[in-house]
Amino acid sequence: MKLLITGGSGFIGKNLVEYFSEKYEVLAPSHEGLELLDEKAVEEFLKNNKIDIIIHTAVKGGGRKLPSYPDMLKENLRIFFNLASNSKYYKKMIFLGSGAEYDKSGEIKEVKEEDIGKNVPNDDYGFYKFICSKYIELSDNIINLRIFGIFGKHEDYEIRLISNILCRVLFNLPVEINQNAIFDFVYVEDLCRILEYFIEDNAKEKFYNLGGEKHFELIDIANKIKEISGKDFEIKIKNPGMNKEYTCDNSRLRNELKDFKFTEIEIAINNLYHWYLENKDEIKWENLLKY
Repeated sequence: MKLLITGGSGFIGKNLVEYFSEKYEVLAPSHEGLELLDEKAVEEFLKNNKIDIIIHTAVKGGGRKLPSYPDMLKENLRIFFNLASNSKYYKKMIFLGSGAEYDKSGEIKEVKEEDIGKNVPNDDYGFYKFICSKYIELSDNIINLRIFGIFGKHEDYEIRLISNILCRVLFNLPVEINQNAIFDFVYVEDLCRILEYFIEDNAKEKFYNLGGEKHFELIDIANKIKEISGKDFEIKIKNPGMNKEYTCDNSRLRNELKDFKFTEIEIAINNLYHWYLENKDEIKWENLLKY
């Protein structure tokens, strides 16, 4: 089995490359190795490499450091369609979608896959994923996993909540949460195991919400980190009240993966905490206070 993982240098991509390289032949070319914006280059690459499965994680913008830029929507769509239009050269593409497809300008609470389209996303990132979903509805060999709050090693600890708190704790820095909210969190290693199922088996549906087994308030996550670290630190919440919820109903996924067990969040956070302990010398602690 030969996999093409786009965005292999990013948070999710790095984890996928590490996980799947032990089982499959994995290609994860850099930007210099494959320019995904180049239609001809993508076609030639797929034609010459006889790919079985594409896992499309690459995305431009959409984060807190670079939420949007003038050509963001156009470039992300061009990349997607450069891959999708060459479907004759591979068996299946797994597109990593987002809960943002349900429109993050409002509350996203226990949404089901059937709720898509009730609100069209206002932001470029959510709108890009939404447009791709509309195309996937008509496709024969693309499925979409709509991911909610994912976390794990290799994520950007400067801005990602769980890693940011863990790293602040390591350096005895103040722990701050902008505002409390209820979120779904998915451990990146669980994502890898879920993707393994969809690589090996035929999906019954085209769309799946990928959220955790339980929903958590952000303050509860911080308190779990306090327990795991054994450090008694103050948790400051900058803004009172609750921010918008960001959760899904993942019963469709759980019904298909009947024997799948999500990693308990305490175990996942503990694993990540010890990973940061082992890699503490590589953390630029001064950057933790930028965002």
